[in-house]
Amino acid sequence: MGPPQGLVLDLGVSSPQLDTPGRGFSFNSPGPIDMRMDPAEGASALDFLEGAAEDEIADVIWRLGEERFSRRIAKGIKSAIQQGRLSTTEDLAQICRRAYGKGSHRIDPATRTFQALRMHINDELGELERALAAVPEGLAQRGIVAVISFHSLEDRVVKHTYRDWQGQGLGQMLKPAPIIADEAERAANPRAKSAKLRLFARGKAAPTKEGMDQYRSKRHRGPRL
Repeated sequence: MGPPQGLVLDLGVSSPQLDTPGRGFSFNSPGPIDMRMDPAEGASALDFLEGAAEDEIADVIWRLGEERFSRRIAKGIKSAIQQGRLSTTEDLAQICRRAYGKGSHRIDPATRTFQALRMHINDELGELERALAAVPEGLAQRGIVAVISFHSLEDRVVKHTYRDWQGQGLGQMLKPAPIIADEAERAANPRAKSAKLRLFARGKAAPTKEGMDQYRSKRHRGPRL
């Protein structure tokens, strides 16, 4: 077998992981503050929060979650740990919500903090960069790499990597802007709301229109299991 003709990277956490309270990814159901992709490997999110300094926690929440109340949330986390009041995802979510105060919010105040902690303990940006580094040599000529990201920092890494590859003559981006879910798809699957798909074709010649039509058709049908 030769190198693959196509590669799809679907980043982030999966729906089954989010929907299993025992994994600790979701703030919608109480569970342990775990968030590890592999529960048998490495430190949990709670281990990190208990061992890290307040400034380090605030930095992670700001850098990976782009959370404007990062310092307030980090202070609340350390205070709760000192008082023995941080053990479940519900405890953590309430700290985030108190940091925002009363009023309506576009998204749940816990969203960015949970996302940042998950990305940190799983080194998700590092994993993405390592995966992309292996693509040029591992993908067939005129093969297509498709990356679906759900976070602005992930999308930035993908965009800049594609531009670097194009500048090196390794191929070309198929669209300058990411493909996003339309209104109907967002209504049917709300979790697709933040998804961004970027495509890159390896080799000097771009795929034919027929090839791209076949790719889009397969994408809409979903994977064959």
